[in-house]
Amino acid sequence: MVDLDYLVIGHATRDLVNGTFTIGGTASYAARTARALDCRVGVVTSTDPTLNLSRILDGILVAHIPATATTTFENIYTATGRRQVLHTVAETLTPEMVPPDWRARIVHVGPVAHECDPALVDAFGDGFVGVTPQGWMRRWDQSGRVSGCRWKDAEPWLARADGVVLSEEDVAGDESLIARYAAQTRVLVVTQGVAGCTVYVDGRARRFSAPVVDEIGPTGAGDIFAAAFFVWLQRSDDPWLAARFANCVAAGSVTRAGLDSTPTREEIARCELNLGVR
Repeated sequence: MVDLDYLVIGHATRDLVNGTFTIGGTASYAARTARALDCRVGVVTSTDPTLNLSRILDGILVAHIPATATTTFENIYTATGRRQVLHTVAETLTPEMVPPDWRARIVHVGPVAHECDPALVDAFGDGFVGVTPQGWMRRWDQSGRVSGCRWKDAEPWLARADGVVLSEEDVAGDESLIARYAAQTRVLVVTQGVAGCTVYVDGRARRFSAPVVDEIGPTGAGDIFAAAFFVWLQRSDDPWLAARFANCVAAGSVTRAGLDSTPTREEIARCELNLGVR
């Protein structure tokens, strides 16, 4: 039996900007964050076999499902904002792809392009399940151009999840939709970039501001926040404390770019010290 503290299920991605690529995806950012939190981490993902994950996921167990292509996003920045194009998608991730001898204290289901099979909702017994539904809240046309959409079949996941983290952008700021989701799940967090986050628990909403920092890039900050939040929510059973901790960790992440933005153990220790939990 392999006992894990943190298991994340989702695609590692190739992210293209100006013709060059970096490795990204919720699975990459969340796994590295959990590793910094002294978790034993596992990842279930699917990519083209030529994508080398060994360096970025060093010390992390990886169940790799080979695919003909890696999920690849191209980010095109213009004067009017970012346009995103999805070029290719790897294999769907099903419960059978999780190694049968893996047992995880926390399971993070983190789709980026509808790759997480709906059957995963019933695959983990009564263990802690965290969900970042961003990949279910985007669609793409025949040319691959990505746009937002409603989260189809949200109800089973909202009912099952111990924590759900999404961004204000994911719901296009729709307060009525946020209220509906909050009423259907135990703990909902809506991240709001430099403004911090709002946490919804049992009909109560609390706003938590983020530390002020000099931002270099926000890519991955939501995934880093989510991993930090899920770990501290599971450890403490205190969503308010978990939100403050995750805000601290995510604030540090935006001062660097790409996967270098994932936290160091020293940064984790500093956030714990600031909150009086170390």
